[in-house]
Amino acid sequence: MIMEIVAARLLAPYVGVSLYTWTTLIGVLLAGLSLGNWLGGIWVDRGAGTKAVGITLALSGLLCLTSLLFLTWIAPLLQGYRSNLILASLLYVSSLFLLPAVLLGIITPLLTALALELDKRTGHVLGRMHALAALGSIAGTFAAGYWLVQYFGTRSVLITTAMGLLLLAVPMLWSAHRTLVSLFLGLLLVLGVTEMRDGFDNPCDHESNYFCIRVVDENLSPEYGEVRSLVLDHLSHGTNVREEPSLLVAPYVQAMDELVKQHFKDNRQLRYFFAGGGAYTHPRAIQNTTPKADIHVAELDPAVTDVAIQQLYFDPQDTTIHHRDARPSLEDYPSKYFDVIIGDVFHDIAIPYHLVTAEFLALVKSRLKPNGLYLMNVVDAFPDPRLVKSLLKTTQTQFANVQVWLDQLPDGPQRMTYVISAGDTLRPSTLLTAQTGLERQWLNINQPLMETGTPMTDLPLLTDDYAPVDRLLSKLLFGELGL
Repeated sequence: MIMEIVAARLLAPYVGVSLYTWTTLIGVLLAGLSLGNWLGGIWVDRGAGTKAVGITLALSGLLCLTSLLFLTWIAPLLQGYRSNLILASLLYVSSLFLLPAVLLGIITPLLTALALELDKRTGHVLGRMHALAALGSIAGTFAAGYWLVQYFGTRSVLITTAMGLLLLAVPMLWSAHRTLVSLFLGLLLVLGVTEMRDGFDNPCDHESNYFCIRVVDENLSPEYGEVRSLVLDHLSHGTNVREEPSLLVAPYVQAMDELVKQHFKDNRQLRYFFAGGGAYTHPRAIQNTTPKADIHVAELDPAVTDVAIQQLYFDPQDTTIHHRDARPSLEDYPSKYFDVIIGDVFHDIAIPYHLVTAEFLALVKSRLKPNGLYLMNVVDAFPDPRLVKSLLKTTQTQFANVQVWLDQLPDGPQRMTYVISAGDTLRPSTLLTAQTGLERQWLNINQPLMETGTPMTDLPLLTDDYAPVDRLLSKLLFGELGL
């Protein structure tokens, strides 16, 4: 179980962490363990003993360690080959972790056979071995998820796990001197080649409970000066310009800012709630342009906030920050409290399902003032964004006026970031033109959405009981647009 959790974090910078990547990871590892159990049973019938257990433990440790080396070869190959997210996940997991899982699966029947030599009560032994295996899995899951990864990092945990397996093998191979020497030489070879390939280097600047966090220096025009972006797992979550806090580089962030400015005649003292902080790009811009604004942010990961403060020029002064999920955070506020609520929360390329449902939107509406404005951004495919259409359909059950915006209409299929605006007093318009910052325009695409692609009547209304976000995004997840 430690390997399973570590594997997910190890692959996050390359394929992210979604329902489909977790499914692939769990499925491949279970397949490896099952195959190993079967092979181990055959080996027992052919006389496998203590030495076989030692060899299997040692090889599984070496292969766990070798996965870091293999990653240095496999990652460039798969990144250069534009496959879909599902296939990429399957290739990553199978090439790195299938063989270690097979070897770990072999160990269980070997140890069970040794235990039966000491205790002839078959039922007792089988029950005890399964219970011990389950307890080990439970301990490994909690230790890795709650403690090891966030304090020591993915690679350190994987290396320690590999070394632990090798040390467990030593007593069982103590009399097999040649085997021990061969394993020691193999270990030195793997360590040396992995070091030469920089396989021990962690691509993450920080590993938190939730993300592989990186800060990237951007090469924009020299006139902008120092510019940095926040990358969580494998996706950018905001770009900040040090000397110009109000300059919004990402079109979707600027669109949301312009929608606020053009909706409210006086936006100097508005009260904002942000579901998701990320790089804190938009709150930082509001701080600069309207210092009297009252800003509240729900950011699940405190490490993301720390990075924004330390490396992305965000000043938390006068901003109320909650390090918890956005939905219960919003529930704690009184009715008709906010002028603007903005949703900018992503789990990989998908929005967490509980933040897109009719029940959540009812909560949003209850916390908005009568003239309030709700904004959110959504990543989806073009030209038939099925999640956006379902969201439009769902949002219309709560708000009188809902509009979907894009900064461009691509010539072909493409992954796009859409902006949805909603409010009971929102004025319909077909074109949004930037009044400040970069010169941009956004198109209202409500009509094209209704006229092309999947009919909205065929798409689900999103509720807490049924919100198939990943299925609606399948064009991204099963196509190369998702990478």
